[in-house]
Amino acid sequence: MASLLSINALQASVALAERQVQKDQVRVSQDAAKLDASKDLLAKDKQKLADNQQESNQATQAADKPAPAVNLNSAIENPPRSAQQLPADLQAPKPQVNTLGQTIGKYINVTA
Repeated sequence: MASLLSINALQASVALAERQVQKDQVRVSQDAAKLDASKDLLAKDKQKLADNQQESNQATQAADKPAPAVNLNSAIENPPRSAQQLPADLQAPKPQVNTLGQTIGKYINVTA
């Protein structure tokens, strides 16, 4: 017959094993939650990487297009006087004409 001492020892070892199993189950569930969070973060990082690579490719393609050629000969030559124009804010004002057809400048006394 099994002794009372051996039965108690068996019960204690079973209880200890059950507690260890519970601790391990908690640790497994925590690790699973961490794994899910890591997978989500990895998916976001992969998406960011893909977006950045696409933007980089687009920027590279835009930079690879050659600029239109500039004809330096015509850039250096001065156009004829008739083709030259000043911006509107730098041009001399046109004389204004009153109702009699006289320019206003005739009536301004310039003597000092």
